[in-house]
Amino acid sequence: MNKMELIAQVAADARLTKGDAGEAVEATLANITKALQSGDDVRLVGFGTFTVSQRAASEGRDPRSGRAIQIPASKNAKFKAGKVLKTAVNS
Repeated sequence: MNKMELIAQVAADARLTKGDAGEAVEATLANITKALQSGDDVRLVGFGTFTVSQRAASEGRDPRSGRAIQIPASKNAKFKAGKVLKTAVNS
């Protein structure tokens, strides 16, 4: 399912116009992004938790030349599925 399909499904399930559903989906995604940018976790009980993890700087190898390269530190968004979601997917 892509974003447009999600918007269409939300519109149908919530009896909204596609425009209103699109705004709701966009606002939800924007607010999750803002929370993660500020270092907060987003916990959706039963669905899952979005968190930010730190990845330390490391040394890697360029696959073409074999030279050592520095890989900078970075932050990564992670998602851990909640119990209700895990159960729904596995049933």
